[in-house]
Amino acid sequence: MKQNAALAERHRQAGRLALQARQLSTAVAEFEKATRLAPQDALLWMNLSRAQAAADDLAAAIISARRAFTAEPSNTLACRMLADALLKQNRAAEAAAVFDAFPPDAPRDHDWYNDCGIAMFQARRLQDAVNGYFQALALKIDAALVHYRLGLTFMDMDFKREAVECFRTAAALDQADVRALALSLLVHEGRQTCDWAHTEADTAALLACLERPQAAMGQLQSPFALLAVEATPAQLRRIGELRSLGLTRGVRPMPAPGPRRPGRIRVGYLSSDFHHHATAVLIAELLERRDVDRFEVFLYSHSRDDGTAIGRRVRAACDHFVDVTHLANAEIAQRVRDDGIDIAVDLKGHTRGSRFEVLAHRPAPVQVTYLGYPATTGADFIDYVVGDEIVTPLAHAANYSEHIAQLPFSYQPNDRQRPLPPAPPRSMLGLPDDAVVLCCFNQTYKISPSMLDLWARILDGAPNTVLWLLAWNPHAQANLSAELTRRGVAPQRVVWAPTLGLDEHIARFRAADLFLDTWPCNAHTTASEALWAGVPVLTVPGPTFASRVAASLVHACGLSELACADADAYVEMACALATERVTLAGVKRHLDERRLQLPLFDTERYARDYEALLQRMFERQQAGMAPQALPLT
Repeated sequence: MKQNAALAERHRQAGRLALQARQLSTAVAEFEKATRLAPQDALLWMNLSRAQAAADDLAAAIISARRAFTAEPSNTLACRMLADALLKQNRAAEAAAVFDAFPPDAPRDHDWYNDCGIAMFQARRLQDAVNGYFQALALKIDAALVHYRLGLTFMDMDFKREAVECFRTAAALDQADVRALALSLLVHEGRQTCDWAHTEADTAALLACLERPQAAMGQLQSPFALLAVEATPAQLRRIGELRSLGLTRGVRPMPAPGPRRPGRIRVGYLSSDFHHHATAVLIAELLERRDVDRFEVFLYSHSRDDGTAIGRRVRAACDHFVDVTHLANAEIAQRVRDDGIDIAVDLKGHTRGSRFEVLAHRPAPVQVTYLGYPATTGADFIDYVVGDEIVTPLAHAANYSEHIAQLPFSYQPNDRQRPLPPAPPRSMLGLPDDAVVLCCFNQTYKISPSMLDLWARILDGAPNTVLWLLAWNPHAQANLSAELTRRGVAPQRVVWAPTLGLDEHIARFRAADLFLDTWPCNAHTTASEALWAGVPVLTVPGPTFASRVAASLVHACGLSELACADADAYVEMACALATERVTLAGVKRHLDERRLQLPLFDTERYARDYEALLQRMFERQQAGMAPQALPLT
């Protein structure tokens, strides 16, 4: 036995040295020899699990970590390693159960409680996550990252104010990565609640983080927070680049693929939104109308299955539905390569739930970002961004790490099968019958003090109007009501609409007369819903993708005049339309009567144009040419 133990230790030391040298197969082999000699030694199993995880063999890493935890069920490190390996395969419920199984009388340290909180959060056991983080902070009150994670949990529990306090504490405790993480959420959540007391200072501090060295920015939270603030295109590109670098540090591209298998062009879409989500709503009919003779479509899904009709439509519209929820990024990339995908299309970018960093492995010859994230990803492994002449004019090419690929009319697909029920009586909606209804159903993070200034001017210049807003959350509703009152808007001129399902939402939309857009982050899916419902959208395009979407949509409806030159023109046009009812009725009639002929809602034409763009990307790659901008031909 002693001889076995000594030999096992020699193999462990050899494995440790091989792991340090990144000789992963050697490390795994040495640790395996050690565990065969001493199968009850938890440390050896943990070493093996670590080496297997480094080699991207998560299935084996889980088995080894479980052997370690079984050997020493009171070992905090063995518990944490097993849970971590399970989380890397997105098996959050199992990871949480590992912490549940930890003996109640076994000692727990700060790291154990922190990791327990992470597992509970990902398993959506939010109260248990709060308890774990509180225990971790009791042992280390200045742990900035734990304060940040507690804020994320409160945010998902809809405890907005508590979340903001956690983020502010995290920002105050840390001057590096966690500060940037916390500031991005402070900005976003402050705007969600329309509590603008610190928004300007928090935004300035977040933008200042962009000037720091790249190494300190690797963990910066999603650039999504910058879309709704006055960030420049250069700042949006920089934050995308830094985030992409942070996500893909250490990832090595796969070797170039061998000769292409013959057959149709194989297009693979990667997303977590193949359920009742705006992306699925927009893309469903595009997938249904694809040219099945030329294109073979794969959906690589890490979505939940919510059983909705739109989720079923999206799944039914493809040739292959591949659930990659429990695969590691490298495993997803290998599956994409094994399937012979010609064009990989990421539908998420820097949004929550994204795994677009899978494409850093370069599993496909052509890689594209499309629809889900209205800005550059900043990733050097994405070849093209799909846009149009308005959202992505070629003059803006310097703002993008990708090459611009333009569609005619608008980049946004739409679903002609979406509902169009009749509008309920205005009295049922709390709206006056004789007033012009100006609405904005954007989420509240898109609304700013300057937008309220403009809306107050419009209401003053068009007395027979009411403002119809979405009651997104009670804090925002209270703050917006107070802010409008301070601007001289009487409370009776503001009507609040509850959140509703899609059919009811479209129906009530039809009771509105004019949609007042926001910037620098426009209405996107909400704008196309308004236009589908026959409600004109008034907007001002800016310098960024997110600020030009509504202009793209009204252009595709033959209403380019609704994209105003500046804020003053926006106010003037809104007042004119609100007071000249015949003119406004004519614009609404244009949308109602020509709905199915408008390019925005001509899905058949869109599908052919989109596939022609994919064909150009494919043919260029097959000819051995590097990606380049693909303007309208």
